[in-house]
Amino acid sequence: MKRVGYQSWTPDNLLVESTHNDLVFYTTRWDALCPYIEVNEEMLASVPRPFIVYALPPDSSFGVPINDHYGLVDTKSPAFWADERRRRKFHELDKMFRNFTVTETVIAGSTLTFDDLYEMGGTHFENCYIDDREIEGFIDYVRTLDVLVIHVHSPEGELVLTDVSVVFPKYNQLYGSFCQWNRDFKNKSPGIYACLLASRWAQRNNLRYYNLGPVGDYGYKNLFVTDLEPIYSLVLTELDDPLALDLTSPLHTDFRMSDWNRVYREQPRPVMRMRRAG
Repeated sequence: MKRVGYQSWTPDNLLVESTHNDLVFYTTRWDALCPYIEVNEEMLASVPRPFIVYALPPDSSFGVPINDHYGLVDTKSPAFWADERRRRKFHELDKMFRNFTVTETVIAGSTLTFDDLYEMGGTHFENCYIDDREIEGFIDYVRTLDVLVIHVHSPEGELVLTDVSVVFPKYNQLYGSFCQWNRDFKNKSPGIYACLLASRWAQRNNLRYYNLGPVGDYGYKNLFVTDLEPIYSLVLTELDDPLALDLTSPLHTDFRMSDWNRVYREQPRPVMRMRRAG
């Protein structure tokens, strides 16, 4: 068993196959559900190509910024809570859910099992094509961390949503890993309500940021995001690999060609965030 950061791995469980236009590439088992994936030279020397690692730690010496950002909610910012548009929307959500029951439970990650995770997010995992190895990767990642689980039930006792986040004191944040919600309640925007509940929990528990994950393809997150943090990633590929020749592949949409096979940053840097207007 090899270890790096919060992660443990063997050559047999490290990789998860992905495809784009039937072309295969590889990611790690932490890619789908975990933030700030760490690597080392031994790991990188062992992998087949094309190989992509998304979301390396912001203070790592590995990786380059890609064409997306993490969206952060500065829960300690009075301006965030005072913004008129947010106040109006948050009031609407509170009114719609006023008779619903919210439970917030902090669970030691070391106690979670595969069955626990699948009960909380199985439908979401199937809809988003999240591999069983990525669920196991999440369990591995949080073995020394706490996990916040938020449930919302209707007045009739029906489960409306389950939201799972990683408590991340090292980065002064709560990271939103996944949210599974009941489509019967779509008109109440349960996913957005989960973001509000998580942001409030982070504020009450002295975590400055709630991390909504990548924002590029998720317009609904704009209601919350106050800060943008670069996402650092790396790709290892042969230049004549079919994936590299496909201009619609993630090698082109996420990376600049000049950053292919670039393993190290020019120098490790502190976290640099860009404050969004409004």
